[in-house]
Amino acid sequence: MSDVALSAAQILRIQRRTVLTLSIGQVLGGIAFGATVSLGALLAADISGDDALSGLATASVTLGAALCAIPLARLAARVGRRRALTLGNLFALIGIAVVITAASLRIFPLLLVGIVMIGAGNAGNLQSRFAATDLASPQHRGRDLSIVVWATTIGGVTGPLLLGPGEVVGEMIGMPPQTGSYAFSFVAQCAALALYLIALRPDPLLTAQKLAVATAATTGRVIEDRPVVARYAVFAIAGSHVVMASVMAMTPVHLAHMAHGAHGMAPTPADVSALVGITIALHVGGMYALSPLFGILADRWGRLRVVLLGQALLGGALAFAVFVNDQEWGVMVALILLGLGWSAATVAGAALLTEASAPELRTRRQGRSDSLMSLCAAAGAVLAGVVLSNFQYAGLGIAASVLVVAIVALSPLGAQRTRAGSRTPAP
Repeated sequence: MSDVALSAAQILRIQRRTVLTLSIGQVLGGIAFGATVSLGALLAADISGDDALSGLATASVTLGAALCAIPLARLAARVGRRRALTLGNLFALIGIAVVITAASLRIFPLLLVGIVMIGAGNAGNLQSRFAATDLASPQHRGRDLSIVVWATTIGGVTGPLLLGPGEVVGEMIGMPPQTGSYAFSFVAQCAALALYLIALRPDPLLTAQKLAVATAATTGRVIEDRPVVARYAVFAIAGSHVVMASVMAMTPVHLAHMAHGAHGMAPTPADVSALVGITIALHVGGMYALSPLFGILADRWGRLRVVLLGQALLGGALAFAVFVNDQEWGVMVALILLGLGWSAATVAGAALLTEASAPELRTRRQGRSDSLMSLCAAAGAVLAGVVLSNFQYAGLGIAASVLVVAIVALSPLGAQRTRAGSRTPAP
């Protein structure tokens, strides 16, 4: 009994250190993600010469995350979170170098390859939030997860705001136009890689696996598997992400069109970059700044209620996108609400998925959830470019609202209760 108590005390200390390490890593990794979100669509439109192809940038970053989510999850299950996260950072570093090369040579397919690699790195960033739940107690699972999500705020907001300074630095060192901020991203990714290699010890997932085996052997307690709830959680996460990603991907292009229409003379690229950077920074701030609040609410109110709160916020964002899309402030409000809705739905949805899955199935389902989320968002971003070209920004908002309605309508599936003492594992 003393060994069990000692192990519990050690686990608490490991969990605190793990959350801190993951949070710092998210700050560093978020810089590259924020820069890619801001610049990807603009670079794609500029190099390809076709606004309709601008959605391929966000589609590529989400495709990269989708392709690597399941392999990274399987790798984590075998050798731990530390090696999986560092591999993701290596992918991102390679991707940044390829994007800069593609912009210099103005090769559109190569640009997409680089963005796919950055997306592969983002798959590791996404798994960081699940890593925060490996050793978390059930009553604090939402809080610990949301703290790691919140930490991305600093990097995610800093990335877009580095567009201006990045262009100055990039010009000084001879980088291609609109890629200067990637220099900051490269340095940040190197620091994140070193952090995980050095500080993420002992590995939280491997420790949790050993603890689960010891607990089952000594107490005989099992955790019920609720596959219906898990599937609803996956759908809610993926659907909310598609709504966010599709609207966000087209906002830089929409703002560029607005800027050209609102001035007597054509705005400078610096003016457009500043407008896009500020708007995306506000959006990314909405995505992450209040995530601890949503995590605490998920622990206290319940996961499903906070998922539905997220849908209400997403609905408000789409209303602004439909009715106030001709005003810069209206688009900014829409993007802030879009970020808040995404945060509430994904934080609560991730906690719901984790607690609805038996321990031996969690990592597998988490990888599948991230993969499906990214694949759907990639498809949504591509379609968003087509919708924007044919039905404008308001049409995009109306199309995205269909998913919000579906998540709300299917919410009874997420209300299944736990039956003590039973478990039915299912993939």
